[in-house]
Amino acid sequence: MIIKKMERSFGRLENPNNWIREVNSIFPENNIPIILPSFSSQHHHRLESFSHLSVFVFLGYSALCISQFFLSISLSLQSSRPKQLQKCPRTSQRSLLHSIKVPPAPDSSSMIAKLVLSDLTRSSSPSFTLKPGIFFFFLYVCVYVCVRLCANRSSVFVLDGLIDGGRWVEHDAMEILESVRVCMAKAVDKATADGHNVDGALKAIGLTNQRETTVLWSKSTGAPLYNAIVWMDARTSSICRKLEKDLSGGRTHFVQTCGLPISTYFSALKVLWLMENVDAVKQAIEKGDALFGTIDTWLIWNLTGGVKGGLHVTDVSNASRTMLMNIKTLDWDKLTLETLGIPAGILPKIVSNSEIIGNVGKGWPVTGLPIAGCLGDQHAAMLGQACRKGEAKSTYGTGAFILLNTGEDVIQSKHGLLTTLAFKLGPKAPTNYALEGSIAIAGAAVQWLRDSLGIISSASEIEELAKQVESTGGVYFVPAFNGLFAPWWRDDARGVCIGITRFTNKAHIARAVLESMCFQVKDVLESMHKDAGEKGEHRNAKGEFLLRVDGGATVNNLLMQSQADLLGCPVVRPADIETTALGAAYAAGLAVGVWKEEEIFASEEKVKMTDTIFRPLIDENLRKKKVDSWCKAVERTFGLADLSI
Repeated sequence: MIIKKMERSFGRLENPNNWIREVNSIFPENNIPIILPSFSSQHHHRLESFSHLSVFVFLGYSALCISQFFLSISLSLQSSRPKQLQKCPRTSQRSLLHSIKVPPAPDSSSMIAKLVLSDLTRSSSPSFTLKPGIFFFFLYVCVYVCVRLCANRSSVFVLDGLIDGGRWVEHDAMEILESVRVCMAKAVDKATADGHNVDGALKAIGLTNQRETTVLWSKSTGAPLYNAIVWMDARTSSICRKLEKDLSGGRTHFVQTCGLPISTYFSALKVLWLMENVDAVKQAIEKGDALFGTIDTWLIWNLTGGVKGGLHVTDVSNASRTMLMNIKTLDWDKLTLETLGIPAGILPKIVSNSEIIGNVGKGWPVTGLPIAGCLGDQHAAMLGQACRKGEAKSTYGTGAFILLNTGEDVIQSKHGLLTTLAFKLGPKAPTNYALEGSIAIAGAAVQWLRDSLGIISSASEIEELAKQVESTGGVYFVPAFNGLFAPWWRDDARGVCIGITRFTNKAHIARAVLESMCFQVKDVLESMHKDAGEKGEHRNAKGEFLLRVDGGATVNNLLMQSQADLLGCPVVRPADIETTALGAAYAAGLAVGVWKEEEIFASEEKVKMTDTIFRPLIDENLRKKKVDSWCKAVERTFGLADLSI
């Protein structure tokens, strides 16, 4: 009964977001968003364990309250034995404390923890009474302490930070370093356990990373000057609007040089925000002590020595996503830096994707090995899929990212796409360019169904739920949670779900969420077809354009079949869907001579026997009707950012 009451008050216990909103409501002095680990499922589970600890404490304390109640009744009836009865609550309190292990917490967290524990450890007296609702307040405090303790240990996702019209999303850069350290150690242990001679056979390390995410740190101490601001963070929207108004070219002012529009998406705007709003960043830049980088730069600097001579470098693919690199010269664009007021001294050296950058220093699970490959995650996936000119891949993760290799041709998009680097496989190798369409919300919409609505309890359940109906029943869902990226680029858009009737159920909603990913990918590919033209696309002997797919969401067969149906072309899923890691390995191996480039791209027939091909099953007429309905739904999202809260 108690649990049911908690669920009615706070939402499902496995959903920590509801708990945090409740905590915020009783700690109004916290004007900043509470931070919650969500960099990986591991961190989510860590928070759950703390939440479960809070439940345990709550239930124990409730039991204590109930026992105190009955003891007080007994005390009133048997006044001749007060001392004996008064010992019971204190004994219970001590035993409860011995069963709780609260880790040390810095700053305000430790103060709150001490307050909570001191309340529990106060000696009992005849005047000890329980006021109505005190155990609910105690639960709130426990959850608050647990969240703060967690947040100090992990990458962070900032919730409900509606400032400047956008959501704040951050990572803990130091925790990312620790994650890499653990990952390296476990990889070595697993390889050794599998019988590989790691010490003698390991030739090089390849690195791939989340792009655009921005870190500034101290050159002298190695400490981050602020949390890493993540690619999907939209706090810079007001800066974007100001630049669009002040610059002669408006939103496309830098497109000719860097290939990118002015958007909250890219690193340059995040650097501007840090320079304007963080005193530590301002001071470090004035002293010449600040270094900037995306996650690859931050990792390489630390891997190669850090404050003791770490290398400050980035690769061309990551640099192309900062909005600061000239995509033709492959160097930082001086005019862009001057226009934005970003000092060149904080920027890293730009290198190719496949060359020996430096060696891993002391203090890491492997030392002395060359770091020989580095690519942004989407570029690594393109290389892992061995995409040549005219071939495209789509990676389905939190967002979705579609890249079409345009070879050595720089194609300026006229249909809402980005002109970017595909890869450059060596200092003297030719540069391959790409058209890219970035979708902000893909798999994140499934997470929303799970964490915010509770329609599913795990992401894997959505396929079976969606299969319970043959169609969406006319329901269309557009996940413009924080605007729309390519090809629309509307930061004033907000999510909508239309076509709902009395007969709509959660299976229809689940299927509409899956189809929303497919519709967004189709929007991007149609723009690619228009920009590249027929000559810019590679087709097989049957005249078919194949879309190569990868990423965690591609295990969903219904999603892949829906994608083929809506595209009207085959979708090819490789046996190993983790092509991002494969691409990083390819780049590193090329640099140290493990294999040659032609060996990667040698096969004329890319579709291997182990790959799965999904072919369209619906007719063109139905496809057109569905696409037209989707476009109506997208139009409904525009101009909704100013809706009253």
